Amino acid sequence: MGKLDGKVALITGGNSGIGLTAAKLFVAEGAKVVITGRNPVSLQAALAELGAEQARAVQGDVADPSSAVQAVNTAIEAFGRLDVVYANAGIAASTPLGGTEQAAFEEVLRVNVTGVFFTVQAALPHLKAGASVILTGSVLAKTGRPGNAAYAASKGAVSSMTKVLASELSPLGIRVNNIAPGVTRTPIWGQAAMEHWKQAEAAMSQSIPLGRAGEPEEVARVALFLASDDSSYIQGADIAVDGGAGSSPLGAPVYRKNA
Repeated sequence: MGKLDGKVALITGGNSGIGLTAAKLFVAEGAKVVITGRNPVSLQAALAELGAEQARAVQGDVADPSSAVQAVNTAIEAFGRLDVVYANAGIAASTPLGGTEQAAFEEVLRVNVTGVFFTVQAALPHLKAGASVILTGSVLAKTGRPGNAAYAASKGAVSSMTKVLASELSPLGIRVNNIAPGVTRTPIWGQAAMEHWKQAEAAMSQSIPLGRAGEPEEVARVALFLASDDSSYIQGADIAVDGGAGSSPLGAPVYRKNA
């Protein structure tokens, strides 16, 4: 018996990184999944990995509410129900004060905040008691990393939105929780960082108490927990998956060396 037997999940940004890893894990645990993504090539490659019987793929941009409606309709038409919404899709961009165009700033907010809200709104008519909504935040919502105002603001907004949606959906028996990853080995860091990951990880790990970056599987397992009935009494939570970077920054290696 899988933890998600009989359940149907929508995972936005399910064509790479944490989203694809979670989709694979959900399928392995018995779920049917619908994944979305903007890149048609990686989307079809992901679908091939997941299997046509267990998954569907919908190309679209979460910043466009009609894409969310299309993805939800695909889930209902293909699998007859919707039990889990993992609003995982997001983008990162450098938006330094004094050197950022308005369009670049607003694009981050459209995808990371507006897109999340309208994904959940599109799914709501089909969610029943026991359903789980999972949002994706970030440790950067609270760490003050220079040059990341739009991204940090968007992920802070997701954390706040989690609480509001949990309040609104609690009377319906629907749970809403937020996963806040820290440094994780995914393509969001860009091609250069991925090609030289060991060096990039070594530098970033100096600020992580556990002394390493996370793997996408470690975040996906938290998503599985929240998607399953194992988390039936968890509501409105921010769950950090960051090696302690947010909760215990003074325990990071950079401080231990200088102690």
